[in-house]
This record gives sequence, structure tokens and C-alpha cells, in this order.
Amino acid sequence: MDERLTDLEIRLAHLEAAIDELTQTVLRQQQALSATEEQLEFVKSLLGELSPAAVRPLSEETPPPHY
Repeated sequence: MDERLTDLEIRLAHLEAAIDELTQTVLRQQQALSATEEQLEFVKSLLGELSPAAVRPLSEETPPPHY
């Protein structure tokens, strides 16, 4: 009985270590994801500030010569 209890305690210790490692991995991934989202928002704001003169609305475009 003692051997079985010791085996269960060892397994539990390994499972707790694995859970801790997975938790740390998920935390690092969440931090990386948050940083990526911040960078994406920054890039989107930069794109929004670009001059809209580079692309005209379709209503202002002149038709091609074959029309």
C-alpha cells in the first residue's frame, strides 16, 4: 500500500510540474500575442494617417480610353 501511495505522489508531483510549465508557456504566448496586437494597432494607425490622395474614390476615376 505504501508503494502505491508513493507512486501516486510521484505522479502527482510530475503532473504539477507539467501544469506549471504549461501555465508559463501560455503566459508567454499571451504576452507575445498582446505585443503583436499592440504593434498591429500601431501599424493600422500609421496606415490611416497616409495620404488618401494616392487612391481616388471610384466615382472620381476617369474611365479607361476603351469605354
